[in-house]
Amino acid sequence: MPSLNGAVVLVTGANGGLGTHFVHDALARGATKVYATARSPRTWDDERIVPLTLDVTDTASIDAAVAAAPDVTMLINNAGAVPPSASLFDVSEADIRGNMETNFFGPVFLARAFAPILAAKPDSVLVDVHSVASWYAFGGVYSASKAALWSATNSLRIELAPKGVHVTGVHMGYVDTPMAEHAEGPKLLPGELVTTVYDAVEAGAYEVLADELTVQVKSALSGPVEALYPDLQSTNA
Repeated sequence: MPSLNGAVVLVTGANGGLGTHFVHDALARGATKVYATARSPRTWDDERIVPLTLDVTDTASIDAAVAAAPDVTMLINNAGAVPPSASLFDVSEADIRGNMETNFFGPVFLARAFAPILAAKPDSVLVDVHSVASWYAFGGVYSASKAALWSATNSLRIELAPKGVHVTGVHMGYVDTPMAEHAEGPKLLPGELVTTVYDAVEAGAYEVLADELTVQVKSALSGPVEALYPDLQSTNA
């Protein structure tokens, strides 16, 4: 089974609320080094944390990160972005393309770039952070990007398994971070989610359904579309 003990972890979006927990909790579980990446990396008060500049939407930046971190055994695709509106009609073309670049193309290209490094290490891991939005289209292009990443993660899992790389996909509702500060309803604590993710990784789980909402939405996918989106029934009345 994969283990955080002795791992070398790279976390994208490390400056954020969830990313910070991924960094600190990896060390608490025995990781020897964590590359904390961001477009503008911050200073960390721990010599085991290596700040690393990374723009997940830029191929040259990804290549530079691969060159700077050849010892990675666990890649956590955590960086994400939300569009200015949940409507596909109320955002610009640039907003749509930009969200797909950050939430879909970035994680996929990072996985491709780090695949040879991970495949060369025993018990290596790729973690992709999705969302309940992968299965429930409440977020416009955000939902579309997460659905695309979910599909890509399944493909990556199949391709990387024979190479000894374990792939875990993470699905959850709102998390109490600045990204979700304007959202209403229950929110997971970032530390609670990260604990669940790392527990799942070390148990060899392929998928994390971090809350009851996510469990319910996934189970509803086998039913009719109008059951998942009841507002459709009123439009057909």
